[in-house]
Amino acid sequence: MTTIPDLDLHLFTEGRHRRAHEHLGAHPVAGGVRFAVWAPSARSVHVLCDADDWTGEHELEPEGSSGIWAGVVDGAGIGTTYHFRITAQSGERLDKADPFGAAHHTAPSTDSVVADLEYDWDDTDWMTTRHERSSLRAPMSIYEMHLGSWGRTLREGQRFPNYRDLADPLADHCLAHGFTHVEFLPIMEHPFYGSWGYQTTGYFAPTSRYGTPQDLMAMVDRLHQRGVGVIVDWVPSHFPTDDHGLARFDGTHLFEHADPRQGFHPDWNSAIFNYGRNEVRSFLLSSAICWLDRFHVDGIRVDAVASMLYLDYSRQAGEWIPNEYGGRENLEAIEFLRQLNEAIYDEFPDVVTHAEESTAWPSVSRPTYVGGLGFGGKWDMGWMHDTLQYLQRDPMHRAWHHGEITFRSVYQASEHYVLPLSHDEVVHGKGSLLQKMPGDDWQRFANLRLLYSMQWFQPGKKLLFMGGELATRQEWNHDANLDWSLHDAPMHEGVRLTLAELNRLYQGEPALHRGDADADGSGIGMQWVESHDSEHSVFAFLRTDPTGEARPVLVVFNATPVPRHNYRLGVPSDGRWVEIFNSDAEQFGGSGVGNYGGVDTTPIDAHGHRQSVLLTLPPLAAVAFAPDSGA
Repeated sequence: MTTIPDLDLHLFTEGRHRRAHEHLGAHPVAGGVRFAVWAPSARSVHVLCDADDWTGEHELEPEGSSGIWAGVVDGAGIGTTYHFRITAQSGERLDKADPFGAAHHTAPSTDSVVADLEYDWDDTDWMTTRHERSSLRAPMSIYEMHLGSWGRTLREGQRFPNYRDLADPLADHCLAHGFTHVEFLPIMEHPFYGSWGYQTTGYFAPTSRYGTPQDLMAMVDRLHQRGVGVIVDWVPSHFPTDDHGLARFDGTHLFEHADPRQGFHPDWNSAIFNYGRNEVRSFLLSSAICWLDRFHVDGIRVDAVASMLYLDYSRQAGEWIPNEYGGRENLEAIEFLRQLNEAIYDEFPDVVTHAEESTAWPSVSRPTYVGGLGFGGKWDMGWMHDTLQYLQRDPMHRAWHHGEITFRSVYQASEHYVLPLSHDEVVHGKGSLLQKMPGDDWQRFANLRLLYSMQWFQPGKKLLFMGGELATRQEWNHDANLDWSLHDAPMHEGVRLTLAELNRLYQGEPALHRGDADADGSGIGMQWVESHDSEHSVFAFLRTDPTGEARPVLVVFNATPVPRHNYRLGVPSDGRWVEIFNSDAEQFGGSGVGNYGGVDTTPIDAHGHRQSVLLTLPPLAAVAFAPDSGA
């Protein structure tokens, strides 16, 4: 007699179960806890737990031919610590944490914990209106962060913050700077803190470093109540080979490929999931759905998608196995990613999925029914690389690299993009964003404000890693606290104020967000006005509202430290154009060069328009103008 319904067993073994976590793992029942684990090649499976002071081995029984073992341990309950002891066919005994465990002990312990998952949510207002915030035409400005190093000093003498303690300070910080969402580096359980969470062992459990599952629920709930969305990083591309984890789970290569040419990741010394195995797909699908359902998160960012798509990723000739057609595409991973996005958007049409995909793979963020992978958005790694490379150059050399900025317009409508300045750009000796900028200290801050202006005014959703708003002078260190002493320091405060103003404009001017992506075939809301002035390193474009309802915004960048006077640009309408932003404003730490609040058009043809304006372009700065609304 099975304890798991036949339909659920069928869906799990077919690779189509989206909520396997509701049946596998540890679930309190009357008088005890029901345990279930997938270990098809095991000779036997037992539960060891502290409910009997670890004195007994509680045997589980097979659930038909499903490969799942299940049974009830009397006397166990919420808070019980446990692990599975799996006897392989060879006789080898393996002590394993629960792959579907909802909670785990903090390292160095490797045991799982029976979790209390009851929670009374109070975020109905957010959840019922969430679709408005996830639309491709809605502004989305994401504050990416690592929990442990953001607010470690919140409690005296405590190494890590608690989820609950972080909620209001984090909401305060996001709202003060205009961020709409926060994105957590992986908070799934991971044994090695230095992996930042990217070496996941507990795919259904928030790391216990910061509290219990209920603590995380309370944090998300509070952020929602305050009007801040939550996105989590998720890593289905690889997993660590720790003895207590998924690798060789039942004495065989169960979750991973056996052949190292398919199952070992050379970049991270980790194992690669076997996406062709039905039960592995059910495991991963259920993990993603669990975070969206159990924890009310508003989006999932899928890490290292490129490593999943290509069989030869980071491999030399002879180190990989071609697909059945002789190609390098991982057909099973492609199918899984499509299945993943279809499942997520079927159950949660008001969330987002973002792909960190660093190649030119086509249609990452296009629907599966037209051959796409089905993601809601794709990180624009090309924009990040080209823009940082351009701005790291001495301004006198930028004239010869003008195309590093203009090239993006060739492909910007091909995907639904997120423009990322993420944690990856400020680690491993790369230096902080401020450190990357050339020139003296004043010029470095001006260049940083220019960088953020280029990011915020171009089409695409925005993402910035914590510390970028403080203009930190050192690269990120996960073992240190964020340098909050810079919060109100001269020049650093100006960067914070710049970002706050950019976010205010991004959300307040519809032309700056409704055309972020080609949402319905009406196109991207950007038109070049001046893209060829490499001699002066000047760029200018119009941001427009594809619906035609909102006023356009003219954005101009001067990437040299030389002010440009009487710079003529064509505009689509006559009258007064008010200066709505100037990154060189004194309150931002700039020199205060500007246009005295606005300019009036003259009937002189320029750039294909019958009207034009004469502008003063501040040094190393961005300025933005919009037709005077009369308000």
